[in-house]
Amino acid sequence: MIAIIDYGSGNVAAIATILKQAKIPHQITRNHKELQTATRYILPGVGAFDATMKELESSGTVEVLNEEVLGKGKKILGICVGMQILAESSEEGSRSGLGWIGGRVRRIDERSIERPPRLPHMGWNSIDVKGDSSLFHGVDAKVGFYFLHSYYFDASDPSVVAATVTHGSNMTCAVAKTNVYGVQFHPEKSHDNGVRLLCNFAEM
Repeated sequence: MIAIIDYGSGNVAAIATILKQAKIPHQITRNHKELQTATRYILPGVGAFDATMKELESSGTVEVLNEEVLGKGKKILGICVGMQILAESSEEGSRSGLGWIGGRVRRIDERSIERPPRLPHMGWNSIDVKGDSSLFHGVDAKVGFYFLHSYYFDASDPSVVAATVTHGSNMTCAVAKTNVYGVQFHPEKSHDNGVRLLCNFAEM
């Protein structure tokens, strides 16, 4: 059972629709007992780093996820801001992130982008998959995914970088460390590639 974590931010309904069509057991929840019984998690996010962390902390969800993900090794996929909060901190705010993957979230350098609109990075972009991550099996990297962001994950350890994207400069767009995964793009808006990636996560 995949728990899509509902904390008031993210396209939870769109993600649930994809999982339903793929006949993957899931539920949208913020209930702690339901989170504890889930086998894996999807943590979506739209908005600001600090607001996301504040909501997760105030609801007690961070404590539950630390126990289930770090303590028990259950898999989790962070999407967009849900990926960014996996880091230790962000230039966008002052709060600490979950700190599950070493690194800091930084603002994209607009000076590296030749044509306006420079930010946000919005629309479809091809990606460069690093290594042989099962998260990207069957994905067409040239077609890529749909992006909408102005900040990116600057990982302190290059080995956790699962994919990169070029928007002016080359930057991380997916991370993977043991049972923790994150993608900067929106699978729920990325048609066949997005469906494939979510199914891959469910099958890992």
